[in-house]
Amino acid sequence: MPIKDLRDKKCLLTGAASGIGEATALLAASKGAEVFLTDINAEGLADTARRIEAAGGKVGVAKAIDVADHDAVKTLGDEIHAAHGSMDVVMNIAGISTWGTVQNLEHEHWRQLVEINLMGPIHVIETFIPPMAAAGRGGHLVNVSSAAGLFGLPWHAAYSATKFGVRGISEVLRFDLREHGIGVSLVCPGAVKTPLVGTVQIVGVDREDPRVQKMVGRFERRAVRPEQVAEAIVAGVEKNRYMVYSSPDIRFGHFVQRKFELPYAIAMRALNSRISALAKKL
Repeated sequence: MPIKDLRDKKCLLTGAASGIGEATALLAASKGAEVFLTDINAEGLADTARRIEAAGGKVGVAKAIDVADHDAVKTLGDEIHAAHGSMDVVMNIAGISTWGTVQNLEHEHWRQLVEINLMGPIHVIETFIPPMAAAGRGGHLVNVSSAAGLFGLPWHAAYSATKFGVRGISEVLRFDLREHGIGVSLVCPGAVKTPLVGTVQIVGVDREDPRVQKMVGRFERRAVRPEQVAEAIVAGVEKNRYMVYSSPDIRFGHFVQRKFELPYAIAMRALNSRISALAKKL
C-alpha cells in the first residue's frame, strides 16, 4: 500500500536540525504529515520544531539523540510507539562526512563514519521498521546515501564505505519489505548547499589554503539547495520511487557508470589524478 501523499501520515526524520533533514521536515509538515524529529543538535532541532508549529504543522516528538547510540534510538522508539503507535514513513537523513586518502585517514575517522552513517540508519531501521510491518498499513522507508554511494570519488574511501553500505541495505529491503507494502527510496544527492560543506573534514589538507578554498568554491557553485533535495525525497515517497537523484548530473553519471564502464573508469582516474596533483602542491 504505497504512500500516495503525506497528509495525516506519521513521519520520523533523523538529522532534522539542519540541511536536508530540516528542509524535508518542513516540507513534510507542510504537506500535512505529523513529524517526529531527532538530531544530535538540540538547539537546531528545537528551532526546526518551532518553525513547523509556527507554520501550523504538527510535531509529534522532537528529541535530541545520537543515532549512533543504539540504546538511545531504542528508547526513543519505545516512547514514540507507546504514545503514538507505528510510523508510516521513516527517513534516515542524519550523517557526517570526512574525506582523505587512506594514508591520512586514522582509525577513528573510519569508526566515526561507520557508527553514524551506517550503524545509525541500522539502529533506526531495526527499531521502527518491524512495528511498521506488523501494523499492516504499508509505509515507506527513505535512506539517504550519496553520489559517493554510487561513484568511486577521490579521497572518499571511508565515507563511501558507509554510503555504499546504506545502498546495499536499501537494495535488499526494497524486495524484503515489498510483501508488507513498504516502499523503499534510496536517495543519492550530489553537492548540496548545507553547513556540512563548510565543516567537512579533509584529513591532511589545510582547509584555509586558497587553493582548497577555490576547490570548495567550485563544489558549492554546483551544489543544489536542500529544499530541492527535500522535494525529490517527498516525490520519491509519493511515487514509490526507488532511486532518487537530487540533480540531473548525478542521474546522468549513474547512467554512464552502468552502461559505459570504460568511459566511467577513465573519468574517475582523471579526476583522481587531478585531485592528487593538487594535494601534492599543498
